[in-house]
This record gives sequence, C-alpha cells and structure tokens, in this order.
Amino acid sequence: MPPGPRKHAPPLPVRDGLNPTRVVLPHDAASVARYATATQYLLERFGDDAARLREKLAAGEVVTGAGAVVDDATPYAPRGFLYLYRDPPADEPEVPALAELEVLHRDDDLLVVDKPHLVATIPRGRWVTRTVLVHLRATLDLPELVPAHRLDRPTAGVLVLTARPEVRGAYQTAFQDRAVRKVYEAVAPLPAPGSVLAREGTTTVRSRIVKHRGVVRAQEEPGEPNAESRVTLVARDEARGLGLYRLEPHTGKTHQLRLHMASLGLPLLHDPFWPVLREDAPDDPDRPLQLLARSLAFVDPIDGEPREFRSRRRLAAWPGGEGADDGGRGDGTR
Repeated sequence: MPPGPRKHAPPLPVRDGLNPTRVVLPHDAASVARYATATQYLLERFGDDAARLREKLAAGEVVTGAGAVVDDATPYAPRGFLYLYRDPPADEPEVPALAELEVLHRDDDLLVVDKPHLVATIPRGRWVTRTVLVHLRATLDLPELVPAHRLDRPTAGVLVLTARPEVRGAYQTAFQDRAVRKVYEAVAPLPAPGSVLAREGTTTVRSRIVKHRGVVRAQEEPGEPNAESRVTLVARDEARGLGLYRLEPHTGKTHQLRLHMASLGLPLLHDPFWPVLREDAPDDPDRPLQLLARSLAFVDPIDGEPREFRSRRRLAAWPGGEGADDGGRGDGTR
C-alpha cells in the first residue's frame, strides 16, 4: 500500500513533545449571540486559567486554524478552530518506570518500543509529559511520532509508533483491519476442573463489549458479538493455583482481554478493574497487572516484507518461566 496523503497539520508545531490543543468555537445560537470575539470566549471557557491565558495571548501563542495570531480584535467565528499550548499539570505524578522504556527497532517509518507497566502511551488524565509519546518525541527528536495502536497504561510490552505522517494511515489501517497478529502473556488463576479450558487447554471467547463515556470499565452487553479472544493455558503452577496464558485478541476493544478473562472467572493477577473495581487504588510497582504484549507480527503495508517484534520483558509473577508466545522467545527480534 503506498503512503497516503498527509492530513492538514495544525498551524503550531509540536513543542516539548506536546501537540497544541485545538479548541472548536461552538456554533449554537446562544454562543453566537453571546461572544463577539474569540478572546472573550476563551477567557470565559478557561476562566480558572484566565491570567495564564492572557500571557499566552500577549505572547502570540494562540492562533486560528489559518495560523493568524489571536488578539482582542479577532472575531468569534462559529465552527472555527483555535490552537494554543496548554501547560502540563503541576502535580503530574512521577513515573520511575519510564526510565526502563526500551527501543526494540527504529527505521525511517517505525519506532517500536518495549513499554514497561504503569506508563501511559499518550497524554491523558493525570499523565501528560511523563508518557511514552511525549518522552520519545522529546528525547529522540521525533516531533511527528504517533502510536499505530493502543496499549493500556497497566499493560507492558510491544508498542508500535509511526515516525512520519506520510505512512501513519497505512500502519494504523493494518491494526484496524486486524491484519496484525497479536500475542499476549498473562498470569491468572487456574481454570476450574471440568471447564472447557481445563479439559482442552484452549477456548475462544466471543461477546459484545461496549465502553460508555464516563464509565471507567468497559462492559459486556447482550447483542451481536464484536470482540473475540483466543485463550490458551500454556503452563501451570499448582502450588500457587496460577496459570500462564497465551491470549490472542482477534479484535481490539477497550479492556478486551481483561474483561474476557474475568468473564471466564479468571481475572488477571493484580488487575485493579476485575473482579472488583479499585479505581483509586495507588499504583504498586511491585504488583503490576500481569499482562504483557509479547509479540506483534504483520506484513508491512509499505514494502510488503514480513515484520515481527517481540518483548524482552517477563511477567513478575512468572519469573524465568517459558514464554506464552510461539517458541517462547523474548528476544526482541524481527
């Protein structure tokens, strides 16, 4: 697949690894009647930050979608775009594990890393600058770096990012079209005697998973399945009542593997979401979620060559044991 066309870029560049924030001016009748200028709208919307916003306006750091500097005379344009740099939160938590981030592969198109547990992939919520994306953009001087897929903050393992906008769409489409084979490792309780998983060693879970806005956990609902995961028990620890599992998601719904394992009565070890939600529980670096993105394999959409990337990490609850991927190699090779 040839590189796709580059989408319209923001008029402000990435700065210190962060994209500018885009603000869309509302077009409803009340807003159009209320605001005469763009500045008036911004100062009201970000009232708690008005003094700092004034500083940014005075410094010419707020621009329109066309790149014009916003001042007190800039008219309010319904559906118009404004761009500005938001300040990172002053109370952003430290992320010691970020120092363990390892580059597995780098070329002109791709950057592949081995993400530690408890490191967010992209800025979200409390974590902004201490995230994989912002850290790598700044330290490797790759301002146009963008993830090709998602990897939750508690999950460790292989993460693929695209280095150039011209190829971004091709790689993201490969993930969206399920053209990437993903293999995860997980540690969870042993299956109940007599269950399909205990008898046959493998099972496939299909269900309908929905993530509602404002609700922390995804959930299963009645209806046509939209999520599928293959679960294989590859090793047993009878003394601790734990198993090492190979998980192969055929779809990519939010929390899919964690939810499907919980639905089997096998919640992942140290999962703060299942079986009981512990949303506000503090991070415990010594007890991370026992889920690892072990490997990714796909045919490169740009040059047609096969690619495979493997994590070098091991799950703490299964130290030195066999890997759950094919062959058990955790060597980071392609």
